[in-house]
This record gives sequence, structure tokens and C-alpha cells, in this order.
Amino acid sequence: MAISLSSCVSNKEILYFQDANQYNQTNVQYQENTIQPNDILAVTISAAIPEAAIPYNKNVNANAVNNSVDILKLQGYLVNPEGFIALPVLGKIKATQLTNSQLESQIVAQLENGGHLINPIVTVRLLNAKVTVLGEVQRPGTFSFTEQYISVPQALGYAGDLTINGKRNDILLIREVDATRKITHIDLTTTNWMDNPEYRLKPNDVLVVQPNRAKVKTAGYVGNVTTIVAIASVTLSAIILLTR
Repeated sequence: MAISLSSCVSNKEILYFQDANQYNQTNVQYQENTIQPNDILAVTISAAIPEAAIPYNKNVNANAVNNSVDILKLQGYLVNPEGFIALPVLGKIKATQLTNSQLESQIVAQLENGGHLINPIVTVRLLNAKVTVLGEVQRPGTFSFTEQYISVPQALGYAGDLTINGKRNDILLIREVDATRKITHIDLTTTNWMDNPEYRLKPNDVLVVQPNRAKVKTAGYVGNVTTIVAIASVTLSAIILLTR
């Protein structure tokens, strides 16, 4: 019975992007993510005279390039709940609600306007970007990434793809940006949503793959059987005790 229930899933519930043949070519637009509290940033400041920029950088291990990402995180700048990072010499700088490029420009302006360095070069990179994938996937968990952008299909790929019991037409995307939480429903069986901003994930996004109707029915059946067996066992024990 349980096997027959789990097999009652049609192709329309399993196949991805079923209208792909009708999908028209579109221009891809990239929107840079803004910095959020609890982000860990790598900030590197350089200048024409390398020695002049040394005081403006953290004392980083000379073998940092060979270190793991976790070690690099310890050497980064944590964005505090108020949205600031603390840089050597320059002090506290507001980082939240800015993109990496905007923060780079802001630091360059402070270095030049304050007479610190001439023609400085500043690079900012997020070190702790991650997404979490839960529910009906092969390997649920939290996954770190170093790319500027990853898509929903990429994140699901990190999790080993959906199981046969994953509900493909109603994936939940939970997103928190600038102290606002939003939940979006994504239908992987169509391409209609691929041009939406939700196609590209932001750091700390959470994807939840819910069970399909076959899995729910199977779970209910197994639960009912367990309950019936338990009741029968108690009843039988009571009968045995009464007939002794």
C-alpha cells in the first residue's frame, strides 16, 4: 500500500522547467547585494607605495592565501548590529545598506580626503556568504559560497537535488534584507519566475522544499498503521491480563 502511494506521482509533478521550449532569450541583469549585519568582510587597502598602506590593513598572516576560508573569516571585519566595521586608523565606518563597490568608494574617499593615501585601491569581499536548504533534498544543510551570485538551481544542486518526494511547484524562499523578512513561493516546473530577482539568491537565504502529496499520504498511512498496531498491542495485553 505504501509503495503504491509513493509511486502515484505524475511527470508534471517531477519534471523541471516544463515550458522551457517557450522560454524566450532575455538579458540577464545583475544586482549587487547590500552588506548586512553579521557579514564578515575582507577589506584590503593598497597604494602606489606599498609600505604607506600597511597601517591601514590588519596584520594578516603571510601564508593567508594558503589558509582555509574559516581562518580568513577570523581575519576579516565583522559588521556589528548597528551596521559598522572598525578599520585601522580610519576607525568606524558605516557598511550596511551599501554594496561592496559603494563601500570601496566610500573608503577611498576617506583615505584621499583625509590626506592618508594618494590614489589608494580598496577591495571589499564578503567572506561568510551562505545559503541553507531544508526539507526534501538529498543533503539538507547550510552551504558556503565564494561567488558573487548563485541561483536557486545552484543551491539545490549543492544539496544534491530534490528527492522524488520534493514538491517542485512550491519551494519556499525565506529572505531577510535590511531588517525585513519575506517569504516567496517558487515553482520549479515553470520558467516564469526565472527573470524575477528571486532567481539569484542572497547571502543567508533559506530554501525549504516541502513534501509532495504522495509523501504526505504515505506518512499518514504509516502513522495510522503504527497507531493501529499500538492500540491492538495494548488491547491484547489487557485481554491476556483479564483472562488469567
